[in-house]
Amino acid sequence: MKDSFGRDIYYLRMSVTDRCNLRCVYCMPENCEENMSEKEILSVDEIAQIVSCAAACGITKVRLTGGEPLVRKDILEICRRVSDTPGICELCLTTNGILLPQFIDKLQDAGVTRLNISLDSLDPVTYKKITRTGTLDAALRGIYAALEAGFLAVKINAVLMGGVNDNEIRELLELTRKFNANVRFIEMMPIGETADWAETRFVSVSRVLELAPELKEIGSEGVAQLYMLPNGIGTVGLISPISSHFCPTCNRIRVASDGKLKPCLHSSDEIDLRGLLGKALEDTIKRAIFEKPRKHTLDDGEISHSLKNMNQIGG
Repeated sequence: MKDSFGRDIYYLRMSVTDRCNLRCVYCMPENCEENMSEKEILSVDEIAQIVSCAAACGITKVRLTGGEPLVRKDILEICRRVSDTPGICELCLTTNGILLPQFIDKLQDAGVTRLNISLDSLDPVTYKKITRTGTLDAALRGIYAALEAGFLAVKINAVLMGGVNDNEIRELLELTRKFNANVRFIEMMPIGETADWAETRFVSVSRVLELAPELKEIGSEGVAQLYMLPNGIGTVGLISPISSHFCPTCNRIRVASDGKLKPCLHSSDEIDLRGLLGKALEDTIKRAIFEKPRKHTLDDGEISHSLKNMNQIGG
Protein backbone atom coordinates (compact mmCIF):
# COMPACT_ATOMS: atom_id res chain seq x y z
CA MET A 1 0.00 0.00 0.00
CA LYS A 2 1.21 3.50 -0.77
CA ASP A 3 1.00 6.46 1.59
CA SER A 4 -0.10 9.94 0.55
CA PHE A 5 3.45 10.72 -0.66
CA GLY A 6 3.64 7.68 -2.92
CA ARG A 7 5.94 5.61 -0.72
CA ASP A 8 5.33 1.86 -0.77
CA ILE A 9 4.83 0.79 2.87
CA TYR A 10 5.44 -2.93 3.20
CA TYR A 11 7.53 -3.31 6.39
CA LEU A 12 6.17 -3.67 9.95
CA ARG A 13 8.41 -3.52 12.99
CA MET A 14 6.52 -5.17 15.83
CA SER A 15 7.76 -4.76 19.39
CA VAL A 16 6.73 -7.76 21.49
CA THR A 17 8.05 -6.56 24.87
CA ASP A 18 9.59 -3.56 26.60
CA ARG A 19 11.67 -5.84 28.84
CA CYS A 20 15.33 -6.62 28.26
CA ASN A 21 18.15 -8.55 29.90
CA LEU A 22 20.50 -5.60 29.22
CA ARG A 23 20.24 -1.91 30.09
CA CYS A 24 21.97 -0.18 27.18
CA VAL A 25 22.63 3.47 27.95
CA TYR A 26 21.02 4.78 24.74
CA CYS A 27 17.93 2.62 25.00
CA MET A 28 16.48 2.48 28.50
CA PRO A 29 16.97 3.79 32.06
CA GLU A 30 19.46 1.97 34.28
CA ASN A 31 16.82 1.24 36.92
CA CYS A 32 13.86 0.60 34.67
CA GLU A 33 10.97 0.16 37.09
CA GLU A 34 8.25 1.08 34.63
CA ASN A 35 8.03 -2.13 32.62
CA MET A 36 4.52 -2.97 31.55
CA SER A 37 2.63 -5.84 33.10
CA GLU A 38 1.81 -8.92 31.05
CA LYS A 39 -1.75 -7.64 30.63
CA GLU A 40 -0.50 -4.36 29.18
CA ILE A 41 1.72 -6.04 26.58
CA LEU A 42 0.18 -7.40 23.39
CA SER A 43 -0.81 -11.06 23.61
CA VAL A 44 0.09 -13.64 20.99
CA ASP A 45 -3.44 -13.47 19.56
CA GLU A 46 -3.37 -9.67 19.42
CA ILE A 47 -0.02 -9.72 17.63
CA ALA A 48 -1.32 -12.30 15.15
CA GLN A 49 -4.44 -10.23 14.48
CA ILE A 50 -2.44 -7.06 13.89
CA VAL A 51 -0.01 -8.82 11.54
CA SER A 52 -2.88 -10.45 9.62
CA CYS A 53 -4.64 -7.12 9.07
CA ALA A 54 -1.33 -5.42 8.24
CA ALA A 55 -0.70 -8.11 5.60
CA ALA A 56 -4.10 -7.33 4.12
CA CYS A 57 -2.86 -3.71 3.81
CA GLY A 58 0.24 -4.75 1.84
CA ILE A 59 2.74 -5.53 4.61
CA THR A 60 5.00 -8.39 3.49
CA LYS A 61 7.96 -8.07 5.89
CA VAL A 62 7.80 -8.22 9.69
CA ARG A 63 10.61 -7.67 12.18
CA LEU A 64 10.07 -8.68 15.80
CA THR A 65 11.84 -6.36 18.24
CA GLY A 66 11.79 -5.38 21.90
CA GLY A 67 13.29 -4.66 24.37
CA GLU A 68 14.73 -8.10 23.89
CA PRO A 69 12.17 -10.33 22.14
CA LEU A 70 13.82 -13.55 23.36
CA VAL A 71 12.90 -12.80 26.99
CA ARG A 72 9.25 -13.54 26.12
CA LYS A 73 8.41 -17.12 27.06
CA ASP A 74 6.04 -17.40 24.08
CA ILE A 75 8.37 -15.86 21.50
CA LEU A 76 8.53 -19.04 19.41
CA GLU A 77 4.75 -19.21 19.21
CA ILE A 78 4.73 -15.56 18.12
CA CYS A 79 7.28 -16.34 15.41
CA ARG A 80 5.26 -19.29 14.13
CA ARG A 81 2.01 -17.34 14.06
CA VAL A 82 3.60 -14.43 12.22
CA SER A 83 5.52 -16.54 9.70
CA ASP A 84 2.38 -18.57 8.93
CA THR A 85 0.36 -15.42 8.16
CA PRO A 86 -0.76 -15.33 4.51
CA GLY A 87 1.05 -12.52 2.70
CA ILE A 88 4.04 -12.36 5.05
CA CYS A 89 7.12 -13.32 3.03
CA GLU A 90 9.91 -12.41 5.44
CA LEU A 91 10.24 -12.69 9.22
CA CYS A 92 13.24 -11.07 10.90
CA LEU A 93 14.23 -10.66 14.53
CA THR A 94 16.38 -8.10 16.34
CA THR A 95 18.27 -9.27 19.43
CA ASN A 96 21.25 -8.49 21.63
CA GLY A 97 22.42 -12.06 21.02
CA ILE A 98 22.80 -13.10 24.66
CA LEU A 99 20.07 -15.77 24.52
CA LEU A 100 20.62 -16.84 20.92
CA PRO A 101 22.59 -20.06 21.54
CA GLN A 102 19.63 -21.69 23.27
CA PHE A 103 17.11 -20.46 20.70
CA ILE A 104 18.94 -20.60 17.39
CA ASP A 105 17.58 -23.85 15.93
CA LYS A 106 14.09 -23.26 17.27
CA LEU A 107 13.95 -19.79 15.71
CA GLN A 108 14.67 -21.21 12.28
CA ASP A 109 12.02 -23.89 12.76
CA ALA A 110 9.57 -21.14 13.74
CA GLY A 111 10.15 -19.27 10.48
CA VAL A 112 12.77 -16.63 11.29
CA THR A 113 15.12 -16.17 8.32
CA ARG A 114 17.14 -13.07 9.20
CA LEU A 115 18.75 -11.77 12.39
CA ASN A 116 19.96 -8.35 13.49
CA ILE A 117 22.33 -8.52 16.47
CA SER A 118 23.48 -5.52 18.51
CA LEU A 119 27.23 -5.25 19.15
CA ASP A 120 28.41 -1.76 20.02
CA SER A 121 31.92 -2.67 21.18
CA LEU A 122 34.57 -5.38 20.93
CA ASP A 123 36.20 -4.25 24.17
CA PRO A 124 34.85 -6.11 27.24
CA VAL A 125 35.07 -3.04 29.49
CA THR A 126 33.35 -0.74 27.00
CA TYR A 127 30.70 -3.36 26.22
CA LYS A 128 29.93 -3.63 29.93
CA LYS A 129 29.81 0.17 30.22
CA ILE A 130 27.32 0.47 27.34
CA THR A 131 25.08 -2.45 28.29
CA ARG A 132 25.46 -2.02 32.06
CA THR A 133 24.71 -5.72 32.71
CA GLY A 134 26.04 -7.67 29.72
CA THR A 135 29.28 -9.46 28.88
CA LEU A 136 31.02 -9.37 25.52
CA ASP A 137 31.69 -13.12 25.58
CA ALA A 138 27.98 -13.89 25.84
CA ALA A 139 27.17 -11.57 22.93
CA LEU A 140 29.90 -13.08 20.76
CA ARG A 141 28.65 -16.59 21.48
CA GLY A 142 25.27 -15.50 20.16
CA ILE A 143 26.80 -14.06 17.00
CA TYR A 144 28.86 -17.19 16.37
CA ALA A 145 25.74 -19.34 16.82
CA ALA A 146 23.83 -17.22 14.31
CA LEU A 147 26.61 -17.33 11.73
CA GLU A 148 26.99 -21.08 12.05
CA ALA A 149 23.24 -21.68 11.76
CA GLY A 150 23.08 -20.43 8.17
CA PHE A 151 20.45 -17.69 8.31
CA LEU A 152 19.79 -15.88 5.03
CA ALA A 153 21.32 -12.77 6.56
CA VAL A 154 23.06 -11.83 9.80
CA LYS A 155 23.48 -8.12 10.49
CA ILE A 156 25.64 -6.79 13.32
CA ASN A 157 24.52 -3.34 14.46
CA ALA A 158 26.78 -0.80 16.16
CA VAL A 159 25.40 2.54 17.35
CA LEU A 160 28.15 5.15 17.06
CA MET A 161 28.79 7.19 20.23
CA GLY A 162 31.47 9.84 20.44
CA GLY A 163 33.97 9.23 23.21
CA VAL A 164 32.52 5.78 23.84
CA ASN A 165 33.07 3.44 20.88
CA ASP A 166 34.09 5.64 17.95
CA ASN A 167 37.70 4.54 18.54
CA GLU A 168 36.68 0.97 17.60
CA ILE A 169 35.43 1.62 14.08
CA ARG A 170 38.39 -0.10 12.44
CA GLU A 171 38.12 -3.16 14.68
CA LEU A 172 34.41 -3.51 13.93
CA LEU A 173 35.07 -3.11 10.22
CA GLU A 174 37.57 -5.96 10.34
CA LEU A 175 34.77 -8.35 11.30
CA THR A 176 33.72 -8.27 7.63
CA ARG A 177 37.06 -9.88 6.67
CA LYS A 178 36.30 -12.78 9.01
CA PHE A 179 32.56 -13.29 8.68
CA ASN A 180 29.95 -13.24 5.94
CA ALA A 181 27.87 -10.71 7.81
CA ASN A 182 26.75 -7.12 7.34
CA VAL A 183 28.34 -4.86 9.97
CA ARG A 184 26.19 -1.75 10.17
CA PHE A 185 27.14 1.57 11.74
CA ILE A 186 24.13 3.58 12.90
CA GLU A 187 24.02 7.23 13.88
CA MET A 188 22.70 7.77 17.39
CA MET A 189 19.34 9.54 17.49
CA PRO A 190 18.20 12.06 20.15
CA ILE A 191 15.29 9.99 21.45
CA GLY A 192 14.34 8.93 24.95
CA GLU A 193 17.47 8.42 27.04
CA THR A 194 19.71 10.25 24.54
CA ALA A 195 17.51 13.30 23.98
CA ASP A 196 19.63 15.50 26.26
CA TRP A 197 23.04 14.00 25.50
CA ALA A 198 25.85 16.35 24.49
CA GLU A 199 26.33 16.98 20.77
CA THR A 200 29.83 15.51 21.08
CA ARG A 201 28.20 12.10 21.51
CA PHE A 202 26.84 12.28 17.95
CA VAL A 203 29.11 10.76 15.30
CA SER A 204 28.24 10.87 11.60
CA VAL A 205 28.67 7.66 9.63
CA SER A 206 30.90 9.71 7.32
CA ARG A 207 33.55 9.15 10.01
CA VAL A 208 33.66 5.49 8.94
CA LEU A 209 34.57 6.52 5.40
CA GLU A 210 37.22 8.91 6.68
CA LEU A 211 38.88 6.14 8.67
CA ALA A 212 38.54 3.55 5.91
CA PRO A 213 38.84 5.31 2.53
CA GLU A 214 39.48 1.92 0.92
CA LEU A 215 35.83 0.98 1.37
CA LYS A 216 34.16 0.44 -2.00
CA GLU A 217 30.51 1.38 -2.40
CA ILE A 218 28.46 -1.51 -3.78
CA GLY A 219 24.88 -0.23 -3.60
CA SER A 220 22.19 -0.07 -0.94
CA GLU A 221 19.87 -2.28 1.04
CA GLY A 222 16.87 -0.69 2.70
CA VAL A 223 18.09 2.34 4.64
CA ALA A 224 21.76 1.31 4.53
CA GLN A 225 24.40 2.31 2.00
CA LEU A 226 26.57 -0.75 1.43
CA TYR A 227 30.36 -0.99 1.13
CA MET A 228 33.05 -3.68 1.14
CA LEU A 229 36.63 -3.78 2.33
CA PRO A 230 39.22 -5.15 -0.10
CA ASN A 231 39.31 -8.91 0.41
CA GLY A 232 36.27 -8.68 2.65
CA ILE A 233 33.72 -11.48 2.69
CA GLY A 234 31.02 -9.51 4.47
CA THR A 235 29.63 -6.05 3.85
CA VAL A 236 29.58 -2.73 5.69
CA GLY A 237 26.36 -0.77 6.07
CA LEU A 238 26.08 2.92 6.93
CA ILE A 239 22.76 4.17 8.30
CA SER A 240 22.35 7.93 8.61
CA PRO A 241 19.02 8.99 10.17
CA ILE A 242 20.53 12.32 11.22
CA SER A 243 23.15 13.46 8.72
CA SER A 244 21.21 12.31 5.67
CA HIS A 245 17.75 11.17 6.62
CA PHE A 246 16.02 8.54 4.49
CA CYS A 247 12.45 9.73 5.02
CA PRO A 248 11.74 10.01 1.24
CA THR A 249 12.20 6.24 0.91
CA CYS A 250 10.85 5.14 4.31
CA ASN A 251 8.89 1.91 3.89
CA ARG A 252 7.85 1.07 7.44
CA ILE A 253 5.39 1.44 10.26
CA ARG A 254 5.90 0.42 13.88
CA VAL A 255 3.70 -1.10 16.54
CA ALA A 256 4.93 -0.69 20.13
CA SER A 257 4.56 -3.44 22.70
CA ASP A 258 1.46 -1.76 24.16
CA GLY A 259 -0.37 -1.92 20.82
CA LYS A 260 0.17 1.68 19.78
CA LEU A 261 0.91 2.10 16.07
CA LYS A 262 3.53 4.71 15.22
CA PRO A 263 3.52 5.81 11.57
CA CYS A 264 6.85 7.61 12.26
CA LEU A 265 9.43 6.68 14.88
CA HIS A 266 10.02 10.28 15.94
CA SER A 267 6.43 11.54 15.94
CA SER A 268 4.30 11.81 19.07
CA ASP A 269 1.35 10.48 17.08
CA GLU A 270 0.22 7.06 18.28
CA ILE A 271 -2.83 5.07 17.22
CA ASP A 272 -4.22 2.52 19.66
CA LEU A 273 -4.94 -0.80 17.94
CA ARG A 274 -6.04 -2.71 21.01
CA GLY A 275 -9.66 -3.77 21.01
CA LEU A 276 -9.97 -3.46 17.25
CA LEU A 277 -10.80 -6.51 15.17
CA GLY A 278 -11.38 -7.40 11.53
CA LYS A 279 -12.37 -4.56 9.24
CA ALA A 280 -12.07 -1.92 11.99
CA LEU A 281 -8.44 -2.94 12.63
CA GLU A 282 -7.61 -3.16 8.93
CA ASP A 283 -9.17 0.23 8.20
CA THR A 284 -7.23 1.83 11.07
CA ILE A 285 -3.94 0.46 9.78
CA LYS A 286 -4.77 1.61 6.24
CA ARG A 287 -5.51 5.12 7.47
CA ALA A 288 -2.29 5.22 9.51
CA ILE A 289 -0.26 4.16 6.48
CA PHE A 290 -1.90 6.70 4.19
CA GLU A 291 -1.42 9.54 6.71
CA LYS A 292 2.22 8.68 7.46
CA PRO A 293 4.19 11.96 7.90
CA ARG A 294 6.43 13.13 5.07
CA LYS A 295 9.53 13.36 7.32
CA HIS A 296 10.80 13.55 10.85
CA THR A 297 12.21 16.75 12.35
CA LEU A 298 15.62 15.56 13.60
CA ASP A 299 17.48 17.18 10.72
CA ASP A 300 15.89 20.51 11.74
CA GLY A 301 17.84 20.40 14.99
CA GLU A 302 14.97 19.12 17.12
CA ILE A 303 14.98 16.10 19.39
CA SER A 304 12.59 13.25 18.78
CA HIS A 305 8.95 13.95 19.59
CA SER A 306 8.42 10.30 20.52
CA LEU A 307 6.67 9.69 23.84
CA LYS A 308 8.47 6.39 24.38
CA ASN A 309 11.97 5.06 24.98
CA MET A 310 13.49 2.77 22.34
CA ASN A 311 12.96 -0.34 24.47
CA GLN A 312 9.20 0.29 24.23
CA ILE A 313 9.11 0.99 20.50
CA GLY A 314 11.69 -1.39 19.12
CA GLY A 315 14.75 -0.47 17.07
